Amino acid sequence: MSEHFDAIIATPLPGGLRLGIRVDAGAITDIDFLPADEPLKRPSAAAENAVSVLKAYFTDPRLGKEPPLHIEGTPFQRRVWAAMRAIPVGEVRTYGELAEQLHSGPRAVAGACRANRIPILIPCHRVVAREGLGGYMGALYGDPLTLKEWLLHHEGAC
Repeated sequence: MSEHFDAIIATPLPGGLRLGIRVDAGAITDIDFLPADEPLKRPSAAAENAVSVLKAYFTDPRLGKEPPLHIEGTPFQRRVWAAMRAIPVGEVRTYGELAEQLHSGPRAVAGACRANRIPILIPCHRVVAREGLGGYMGALYGDPLTLKEWLLHHEGAC
């Protein structure tokens, strides 16, 4: 599996999850959560900046360095992802608040969150339900919610 990534890095995420990173022309195209036993992969030259930004995030999420992202999606998804990127570290918005801002519906916003291929840097974890965490990565309970909660706690949002 590691041959499909430009880098695989260790993280402080729950369960020792690793991040698989794909880049194209130096811009991040995908970040995947991988199991703790996935072999690490030294970053390619193109992925070094991405790895640096992610390691800095895990040290201090407020460092705010924006790496180049190669974002592919529908025009609506891109609008939702831009709105998520505008949510400051340490804050959250509800699906309904984003929907109202974008003149859409909460389920459409949730669908765009689910389609996000660059989690953490396009911070879908900062979008929560009116009451509670809501979902994460298409799941409403289990390990993905533990991960969302960890990310929000790391950023000081809960």
